[in-house]
Amino acid sequence: MNKLFAIIASLFFVPLTLSADWTEVRIGTEGAYPPWNGTNAAGELEGAEIDMANELCDRMGVNCTFVVQDWDGIIPALLNGKYDVIIAGMSITDERKEKVDFSVGYMTDGACLVVSGDSQMASFSPSKESINLFNTDAATKQVTGQVVALLKGKTVGVQGGTIHQNFVEQYAPSAELKTYSTQDDLNLDMGAGRLDVGLADCGAFDDYMAKADSNLTSIQPTLSGGPFGDGVGGAFRKDDDDLREMFNAAIKSALADGTIGRISKEWFGRDISM
Repeated sequence: MNKLFAIIASLFFVPLTLSADWTEVRIGTEGAYPPWNGTNAAGELEGAEIDMANELCDRMGVNCTFVVQDWDGIIPALLNGKYDVIIAGMSITDERKEKVDFSVGYMTDGACLVVSGDSQMASFSPSKESINLFNTDAATKQVTGQVVALLKGKTVGVQGGTIHQNFVEQYAPSAELKTYSTQDDLNLDMGAGRLDVGLADCGAFDDYMAKADSNLTSIQPTLSGGPFGDGVGGAFRKDDDDLREMFNAAIKSALADGTIGRISKEWFGRDISM
C-alpha cells in the first residue's frame, strides 16, 4: 500500500461494522519500525510483520488491508474502530492488557543498549550477556544494578510510549530521558552524537549500525522480561474474541510449521519466533 494513500485515507475514515464472519480485516501498523514493519523507497509497507500478517490472512481466508498509524496513537485508534488488530512490534505487557487483549506471542527480540564506539561505555562488560527481569536471582539483580549505574546521568534516547521508555522510567530514573516519535529519529540523533545511549529492540538498530559511516555498537546485556513484557503479539479490542481466536489459530499453525521462524530469519538474520 502506498503510505501517502494510507495516511490520506485515514483522515477520511468512517468506522465500518464487519460481519461476524470477519471476511474483511483491517490491520493497523506503524510502518516506521524496521525490520518489524517499515516503508520502502516506493512508499510500500514491508517487514517481518507485514509478510507474517499476509501469511496469516491467507491461512484465515480473509481479505486484509493495512492502515498506517503513528505509534503514539496506535491503541486509541484501534479502540475507536480505525482498524481491527494491531500488528506493529507491540510487546505483550500487563499495562497494555488493561486496554486491549493480545494474541499468543509470535516473535520476541531482546532490547539492546547502543553507544558510540568511541565512548567509555563501549567497554562495559557485565557479568551476564543477557538478563530477564522477571528473574529475581542474585546474578540478575547484580547486572541490573550495573546497568542502572551505567545509565546514571546519561542522556538515553528511546521511542516514546514504548517498553523501552518504561524501563528507563522504572529502573533508571537518574538518567536523562529523551523520547522520539520514530526509531529513525532516534537512530539519527544517536549517530550524530546527541545521545549517550540508545535503547530499542536489538533488530531496530541493526540496519543503521551496519552502515559504513556508523560508529555505533551495542553493549551487553540484552534485556528482556519485566517492563519488556512477554514477547510480541497482535492487539485486539476486548469484545473481539472471535477475531483474536482466528489469529491465534493461524499464528500457532505458522509457528508450528516454521513459517514465522523463516520470515523472522529473512528480516532479522536470526530466528526470533516464539
